[in-house]
Amino acid sequence: MPLYEFQCAGCDHAFEELVRSSAAIVEVRCPVCGSQDVRRKVSVFASKVSGGGGGAVTASTSCAPSGA
Repeated sequence: MPLYEFQCAGCDHAFEELVRSSAAIVEVRCPVCGSQDVRRKVSVFASKVSGGGGGAVTASTSCAPSGA
């Protein structure tokens, strides 16, 4: 199950939600105010850098190759 980030349009609360399928996204409610007027945010992802450095983790906000 993917973990998505959401922002409530009613109370501006940001939260994460495990969603079973893309169809279930329409059922997501804000845990603070109960509103279904939520928007899925663009999430950053982390990936482990291979090689030397003791398990360093980097975050990325783009799918573009480096230098693009």
